[in-house]
Amino acid sequence: MARTLRADAQANYERILEVAARSFARDGADTSLKAIAAEAGVGIGTLYRRFPTRDDLIEATYRQETDRLHTSAGALLAQLQPVPALRAWMEQFVDYMLTKQGMADALPAILASQEGLRAHSRDALVRAVAELLNAGVSAGAIRADADASDTLMGLGGITLISGHEHQRELASRLITLLIDGLVATRL
Repeated sequence: MARTLRADAQANYERILEVAARSFARDGADTSLKAIAAEAGVGIGTLYRRFPTRDDLIEATYRQETDRLHTSAGALLAQLQPVPALRAWMEQFVDYMLTKQGMADALPAILASQEGLRAHSRDALVRAVAELLNAGVSAGAIRADADASDTLMGLGGITLISGHEHQRELASRLITLLIDGLVATRL
């Protein structure tokens, strides 16, 4: 059973992961761990106490970003109508994939060594898309035959084509096309 961290230790942990996600997206998996610690406002010893290896930090960042993306679906639906919530979530997905691309060299080995991590991540993201689509179907805004797995695969394709930061505008245009295919009313 994992012990609960003190409030300040938990805040440090979360800051490290937030900074790591930005750093991996920007600079790749080989980014300086000292720079991550400094930007997070902690000493390198604090970083290594929580994440003894670079792979531990990459895995924790991947898990955190996946969980954050999964839980954001409900938060977006609490603030927005279903179609704008879906669009906002898809934009967040592109950001998530940018982070993942920054970890691309190390992530395959981590996913292979952590049994079930890949399936858990995919299931969490499919559940998030299903939540968004179901809300849209209930509101009459999304086609009743919209499939969460298919939608996620389409979104994954968009990120493969345009997932680089310098092509962010292309990703947004392609998301618009994907959403246009999901809306219940066609022009």
